[in-house]
Amino acid sequence: MRVLFVCLGNICRSPAAEGIFRQKIKHAGLDHLISCDSAGTSAYHEGEPADGRMRDHAKGRGYNLTSLARHLTPKDLDHFDLILTMDESNYNNTLRLDPEGIYHKKVKKIVSYCKIHDVGEVPDPYYGGTDGFELVIDILEDSCDELIKELETKIK
Repeated sequence: MRVLFVCLGNICRSPAAEGIFRQKIKHAGLDHLISCDSAGTSAYHEGEPADGRMRDHAKGRGYNLTSLARHLTPKDLDHFDLILTMDESNYNNTLRLDPEGIYHKKVKKIVSYCKIHDVGEVPDPYYGGTDGFELVIDILEDSCDELIKELETKIK
């Protein structure tokens, strides 16, 4: 099972989701069955590490964000089994890479897995303060926990 997390620039939300999910699948003993990556719908930050503020907040919760930003490509739609977007714009931009709708069923909003947080999207913390980064991690932990529960039933 290959999971891809998508946001705009691939420096805050999607690398955080990747790092959180990677640690959680390892802790669950599923890292030999599930892999993950992240990408951005824009190439603004291609090759850059995750935003330092996001890395610091994630590190404070025990997550290590090591990915480098990359641009989402049409090949990703074929390669990954599940593509999880952070907001409506990311969702729509991802679907635009598939005008024939072949891969639309693979693309979902990550917040559809939330059980604790009642939110419509993962807000972009880039221009905000400390609380925004913490909220993003809260939402992603909630989503990843529920996603893993669902994947466990499908792959075991």
